[in-house]
Amino acid sequence: MEYTTLGNTGTTVSRLCFGTWRFAKESGGTVETDREEAHDLLDAAWEQGINFIDTANVYGDPNGTSEEWIGEWLEDRDVHREDVVIASKVYFPFDGRGEPGPNDSGLGRKHIRAQIEGTLERLGTDYLDVYYIHRWDEDTPIRETMQTLTELVREGKVRYLGASTMAAWQLTKALWTSDVEGLERFDVTQPMVNAAQYDEVGDYLDVCADQDLAVCPYSPLSGGFLTGKYDRAEDGSVEAPDGSRGSLDEMFDDYYATEQAWDVLEAVESVAEEVDASPAQVSLRWLMDQDRFTCVPIVGARTPEQLEENVGAVEVDLSDEQFERIDAARGSDE
Repeated sequence: MEYTTLGNTGTTVSRLCFGTWRFAKESGGTVETDREEAHDLLDAAWEQGINFIDTANVYGDPNGTSEEWIGEWLEDRDVHREDVVIASKVYFPFDGRGEPGPNDSGLGRKHIRAQIEGTLERLGTDYLDVYYIHRWDEDTPIRETMQTLTELVREGKVRYLGASTMAAWQLTKALWTSDVEGLERFDVTQPMVNAAQYDEVGDYLDVCADQDLAVCPYSPLSGGFLTGKYDRAEDGSVEAPDGSRGSLDEMFDDYYATEQAWDVLEAVESVAEEVDASPAQVSLRWLMDQDRFTCVPIVGARTPEQLEENVGAVEVDLSDEQFERIDAARGSDE
């Protein structure tokens, strides 16, 4: 495993982060990853050298189950807390008390304060390494949000602050507010970024590069599209394996399988053949090789074998020409 400093922080993390959004997630009445499978995956991640784990208070059915299973794993395996970097999130309504009340969502002081206590209890820890705001809250002044998050940092309950999906101007506003008010600022971001959809968050990534913020992309394989397991039919539609996201998601063709995405996939597959790697490994390596900011992709493998393949990305070596070929396939002038 390779390791890197997480942006402008003093914390070192593995070049891949393990995402746990599938833990206890129900799809079509079936749990995608049950407790035993979750612990097996955490074992595999740890054995592969991954020390960075991503979760959220609302992951799992019921909400909080993902955090609970991670906490159980930490205790059962006797993993030293200081050896693991754990990130969680706050924003969405939390169903732990039944029907959510009027203050059971968003980024107001009341909700953040309630949720950090639940998250720490479920994880069985005194602190989080990274605490993300899961979305932007249009109803709460960003000053209140940043003040509350700053209190958590200064109380030792949180080490660093992170921001997930939002507009570039919102991220800029939050950073400006922190600087003007003398508050803690975001050091880590979590947008959806991959080779096929990079340009959709280009402005956001420009802010990250300028402010030396770490980028931990979710969906680094574009919903599985960049694994190369999909084929294109003569009519332009996607031929998807049974049980894959492409076969289950009615929006998959329009959202993931764009003309640009097919061009990028073609470039990724040609490079993969040249370097004797899988398209997934090349796609992850392309993200890790971003030189404008620290990039740590979040991988959400379904099996230990799939996780092992993803970790193989750290062994891939892309030449400048190969990197630029994938970049050029997006049709970008950058």
